[in-house]
Amino acid sequence: LWVKAGHSVLFSSRHPEELKGLVTGLGALAQAGTVEQAIAFGDVIFVAVPYGALPQIGKDYATALKNKIVLDACNAVAERDGAIAEEVERDGIGVASQKYLVGTRLVRSFNTMSYMIFAREANRPDPKLAIPIAGDDADAVKVAAGLVRDAGFDPVVVGKLADARRFQRGNPGYGQPVSAAELKQKLNLAP
Repeated sequence: LWVKAGHSVLFSSRHPEELKGLVTGLGALAQAGTVEQAIAFGDVIFVAVPYGALPQIGKDYATALKNKIVLDACNAVAERDGAIAEEVERDGIGVASQKYLVGTRLVRSFNTMSYMIFAREANRPDPKLAIPIAGDDADAVKVAAGLVRDAGFDPVVVGKLADARRFQRGNPGYGQPVSAAELKQKLNLAP
């Protein structure tokens, strides 16, 4: 969605060669590379991995990620991620993610629905699909809100990272394919 909106994007994984077909189909603004290359490339890093991988990512790439805006789309699932899911439930996902991604300008976003729903609902006629976001860095939240708009959605700023709990798995803002007005109502936010 960001490539279609005119952004240069470097897709990465532990196996970047597997991304060749994806980036070829997206054109000149898309490329693939290693995690290290992606972090060096991006002003904003979008992370979507099993939640249990976050502590290791935070350790392995702490220096490279320092002061980067990181959009965290990860969700903790007990069956897959183990004990860290209990920590997320206890402390809240925004607080837990910041603990593991120390030094980043973290914004929780794009975690409430399946990528298939995002692909289907992007740029739909108004009212756009609402994407809740939360972060402690006001400038990072503004950048994230712009990227949500560029992807064809309507950002809803829920609050600080501690407030991201309101749209983590199992809570009222999670899994809501609704407009911004409807999401604000569900979360008791000002219209």
